Amino acid sequence: MESITKIFNIGNGPSSSHTMGPKKAAEIFLKRNTGAESFKVYLYGSLAHTGKGHMTDYILLQTLSKPTEVIFMHDENLPMHPNGMIFEAYDKQGKPVDKWEVYSIGGGKIVDKDHKSDEEHIYPHNTMAEIIAHLEENGGTFWEYVIDVEGEEVLEYLKQVWEVMKDAIHRGLEADGTLPGVLKLRRKAPSYHVKANMQNNFAEDDTYLFAYALAVSEENAAAGKVVTAPTCGSSGILPAVLYLASKKYNISEQRILKALAVAGLFGNLIKENASISGAEVGCQGEVGSACSMGAAAMTQVLGGTIYQIELAASSGLEHHLGLTCDPIAGLVQIPCIERNAFGAQRALDAAIYAIHSDGRHMIPFDNIVEVMEQTGHDLPSLYKETSKGGLAAMGLHGRPKKPI
Repeated sequence: MESITKIFNIGNGPSSSHTMGPKKAAEIFLKRNTGAESFKVYLYGSLAHTGKGHMTDYILLQTLSKPTEVIFMHDENLPMHPNGMIFEAYDKQGKPVDKWEVYSIGGGKIVDKDHKSDEEHIYPHNTMAEIIAHLEENGGTFWEYVIDVEGEEVLEYLKQVWEVMKDAIHRGLEADGTLPGVLKLRRKAPSYHVKANMQNNFAEDDTYLFAYALAVSEENAAAGKVVTAPTCGSSGILPAVLYLASKKYNISEQRILKALAVAGLFGNLIKENASISGAEVGCQGEVGSACSMGAAAMTQVLGGTIYQIELAASSGLEHHLGLTCDPIAGLVQIPCIERNAFGAQRALDAAIYAIHSDGRHMIPFDNIVEVMEQTGHDLPSLYKETSKGGLAAMGLHGRPKKPI
């Protein structure tokens, strides 16, 4: 597995796979074709169907900075992944000088058609079963395992991650108004925060949690600076859970960083053994994975054992199995934003449930990850970030769209 720093990418929304990944690919292609006069970029699969709403064309035009034509190939797919792109560079005479087939596979990560990427595998174990067996033999906790592998410097990066997460919450709680796009969706985080301040103890925690998750998700939808956790579309869940712990229960920054390390480890395992791409496995790979990471992090904060943490992470993912990715109008807004709010609540519930148990359960985390991947492959493409099925098929006003 790679470093957990690859799970926590810092950048602008609204989508890690549709904006961060294409931007990274465009930067690489531009660097190797500095003398090119113009470019063409062909977008396939999910990138073609929801690229407009996800601002893929906008980010490509901004990044390549020379005359560029973005072509949406709605009826074609490339073989490796639903988020496929072909870049072409042309000289002054209009002759092609370079061509590159590349894929944005989730969380801002890209690989080309030859499976080349910037991966550097540093972890000696690739499954939770192997990690737990290692800890049972050698002692230690999940966060200590991460530091043993990556060194103390990983905490410095996680400190930067935590600052960006908090900043996104602060901005989102202050930003009133309407989100960009045809949905004309009003921001809700500020009003939820005000209501949380007025709630009784029974509803207070949930309302704060909703406000924090909405704040980050709305910032992401407005192309604000966020952290993939593990994606932009699911970036509100982990910060909301940890910010609640920090503000409401005075959990120290050092304990928050350890919890982030634990969350990163679980997100890494999901990315390594399945997928965090909504275009590949549906929203279960995004919100489900984020809920799993949030549940693991919160159980670490609550002082859980490695077995209780594993149970919480398993529950967070298991109870999102089959969740579709069906954004209306291709925007990372409906149902994405509110899914973050409910995903944060589920993460907290999973942590509380696990901390009251001894950590024993029937289906291990590794098996749930395997089932999630298989379920994702079984889902029709209608429900994997194409905006052709599910809620997206209802259109803007709750009425079925005409067939595409």
